[in-house]
Amino acid sequence: HQKNWWTDGSLDWFWAACEKQRLPIGLLAQGKSLASLGEIARRHPGLKLHIDHLGRGGGGSGAKDEAAFADLDDMLALAKLPNVAVKMSGAPSYSSAPYPYRNIHGYLRRIFEAFGPDRSFWGTDITRMPCSYRQCVTMFTEELPWLRGRDLDRVMGGAIIDWLGWKRPA
Repeated sequence: HQKNWWTDGSLDWFWAACEKQRLPIGLLAQGKSLASLGEIARRHPGLKLHIDHLGRGGGGSGAKDEAAFADLDDMLALAKLPNVAVKMSGAPSYSSAPYPYRNIHGYLRRIFEAFGPDRSFWGTDITRMPCSYRQCVTMFTEELPWLRGRDLDRVMGGAIIDWLGWKRPA
């Protein structure tokens, strides 16, 4: 029944309160909920929403490779909304290939190109990764040749600090 909360008005007060208080929301959105997320983002342009787990559902389905990214275009359509970002967490779990999971690099690049360096955030979800924490990091820092310099710095931590409105240490 909680899946209906996205569309039945149960959370309207929540979206409005978070927007008013400038509280960003990270949430798991996939499949049909992506369209609902888009509607919420349009109704609340001051509300920052970031989609966890690449919009792939957090690994609950067990889908891998091409099947895991079958509805990627639906998630990428949300990139046109400036108040929506994506956390690129859990990436290795969506691949059946060994480290560095090259068969999903193209999907990661499409996501990055759609959302850009200021709305694409690295993450691990280490509890269900098929690799070490170090490999979760180096997959991004060493294995994606198109992700370098400022863009890499933003994805690996700088962008989310700014997105959340946190103050940087002096």
